[in-house]
Amino acid sequence: MKLLLALIMTINISSNIEKIVLGGGCFWCIEAVFEKINGVIKVESGYAGGNKINPSYKDVTKGLTNHAEVCKITYDKTVIDLKEILDIFYVAHDPTQINRQGNDVGRHYRSIILFGSNEEETYINNFIYDKQKSFENKIVTEVKKLDKFFVAEKYHQNYFELNSSQPYCRFVILPKLKKVKSNFPNFY
Repeated sequence: MKLLLALIMTINISSNIEKIVLGGGCFWCIEAVFEKINGVIKVESGYAGGNKINPSYKDVTKGLTNHAEVCKITYDKTVIDLKEILDIFYVAHDPTQINRQGNDVGRHYRSIILFGSNEEETYINNFIYDKQKSFENKIVTEVKKLDKFFVAEKYHQNYFELNSSQPYCRFVILPKLKKVKSNFPNFY
């Protein structure tokens, strides 16, 4: 009986866990934004959306792979739902910039959402359609099915937490964190 109860609890917990892959500029920024959000279980920096198996940071940043710098976000949908994840994402980056975020320029910095199911695709496209009303310029976020996510090199993981005194962290990431925290104080 205990084993059956444990199995049922595991199934219930697992059914509440969702994943989404988001890219909006440098993955260090997106990772830092989502790492401390209530309901987010794990954030992994990586590469997706391109055509090379096991890409390296060097290949991605040289534009040899068509991959974007992205983060795979694992979250508990009973604490935070997809709409809230996307709302935070659209405050954390400018989805109207093509292939860049601020001074970070290149296709690998594009705004992208990689979904796992047809239901997610429909939801995301409807979300963007509604969100467009609050932006003066056209939202250019690429929406596509996730083919494969490649985890980035170890030194990219938890970058802000491990390197918060670095100039990029202080002058690029920290202002994004402050902006998100001021817009979504209930998620911290």
